[in-house]
Formats: sequence, structure tokens, C-alpha cells
Amino acid sequence: MVRKRGENLRSIFVLLFLNVAFFLLERQDPQKFRSLFAFERDAVLGGQWWRVFTYQFTQAGSGWMELLALFVTLLLLYMMGSAIEEEWGSGRFLTLFIVSTLGSAGFAALLDIPLLGTYFIFFTLLFVYAAEFPQQTFYLFGAMPVRVRILAAFSAVVLIYGVFAGAPSNLAALGGAVAGYIYYLLQRMTLPRPEKPAEAELPPVNVMDTLAMRNGVRYAAMKQALHAQSAVDVDRLATQCEREIVGGVNVCPPADFKPEHSDGYCIRCEGFAECSTRFLRANRPAPMPPDAEPQALV
Repeated sequence: MVRKRGENLRSIFVLLFLNVAFFLLERQDPQKFRSLFAFERDAVLGGQWWRVFTYQFTQAGSGWMELLALFVTLLLLYMMGSAIEEEWGSGRFLTLFIVSTLGSAGFAALLDIPLLGTYFIFFTLLFVYAAEFPQQTFYLFGAMPVRVRILAAFSAVVLIYGVFAGAPSNLAALGGAVAGYIYYLLQRMTLPRPEKPAEAELPPVNVMDTLAMRNGVRYAAMKQALHAQSAVDVDRLATQCEREIVGGVNVCPPADFKPEHSDGYCIRCEGFAECSTRFLRANRPAPMPPDAEPQALV
């Protein structure tokens, strides 16, 4: 079962597992690994169809450089692949992988070029991720910020240069990247974009600021009246707040008077008047008896 956009089955973990599994297989016998899993046109035509996909799960270099290449491959695949899968859904993400892989294999078959390398992650996935999330920033070596668009542009230059001055396999990698990017453009035209909230639903900023200022001043007066234990001032403020109660406002139950919070939510809430009225009534000081004499000041 393949879920829709915004949901996924975490198929990215399957690709991560395959990269690790093929890396361990290659460590057993590199020559036999190449003879079984590299893309070769004659072998595929002879019935070894798995070579159309397995050539993607191998790392460049040798020794510790190959281990480093595996780490970078897994890191980029998880960071970029999981983001695209979450945005598109598993079906479209896996289709992108298949289109890119078959595109490279198709060009290699036409030119009779053997393939063995992770072309999808370093070219197709990087180009698509940069187009989908152009403002994303990577930190090279954990310190140097680089926009993903710069990395994609650099990879494109390296790939095009390799087509003219490098190994013939670069042409197959370019073909797969182009096929994958064309698929991305087609999906971009058909996938619905999340709608932005209507501006009319949001209260104007100046209205919210005016409300917050007025409620803030009233809150200061309430604190002063309660601190002074002035029943007259408390009754006056409660009456003012009662006149400004907004009907139909969902006041949090139970009424919680907390405008000291750093987010200022209470003093910006339309239910501030109702909560304030309840708070003042509940904390109203007892009136002074008529026969009580004021204490003499020392």
C-alpha cells in the first residue's frame, strides 16, 4: 500500500538498508560483486534483469574512502530523501528513483557503457531537493553554511564537465538526472499545493496591537487595585470589563487569568474582558465595616 502525499511508509529506510547490505556484500568479494551486480547490457539482455537496479547500490573509492562515501551517501539519502518522501508520498518518491535509475541504464544500454555507482543520490535527488527546498542550508564540516542550490549547481557543473572530459558513465548519469528532473516537473504541475490561509481570517495587526495595549493598561490597574485592597476600584474595573465582554468567544475553561505569560496571549485574547471580570469578582476584597476607624499613621 502506497500512501498519498503528506504520508509515507518510510520507504527511505529500505533504500538505506540496501546501501548498507550491498556495501557489506561488496566487502566479501569485490570482483564477484561487480560480476553479479554491475549494469552490463549483454547480461541484462541475457536475463539478469536485477542489474538494472543493483548498480546504484555501490560506493566509490577504496578502503576508508569507501567507508566515508557510504556515510555521505546514507546521510544525504536520509536528509533529502525523507523530506521529498514526506512531501510527495512513497509512491511518487519511489517512482522518482525508478525513473532516474532506468534513465541512466537506458543511456548506458544505448552507448554500451557498464555502470556501477550511486548516481541517483548525488545528482537526481540533489537536483530535485534543491528545486523543492531552495532555501535549505547545509553546514559543511558542521560550520560552513552553504545553500543547497549552490551544491546542486556545483554538482551540475561537475557532471557536465565529466560528460565532455571524464568517463563515459557521466553521460548515463546525466541522462538519468534529466529523466528524474522531468518527472519532478510533471509532478510539480499535478500535485496540489497547500492553500495559504485567507488574509481575511487573520485579524489586522493594528487592531490586535490596540487591543493588547488597552488590556495591558487595564491589567496594570487591576493589579494596583487588588494590591491596595480597594473594593471600590475593583468594582469599577469589573463593571468596565463586564461592558466589554465579547459574546460567543470561547474562553478557556476554567477561566484562567494569566497575562503575565511571556507570549502575551491573554492580553491579546478577546476573552480577556470576561476572564478579568471573573477574576476581579473572585478576588474582590471584603468591604471595610462602616464603624471601622482608619489606623493612625506612625
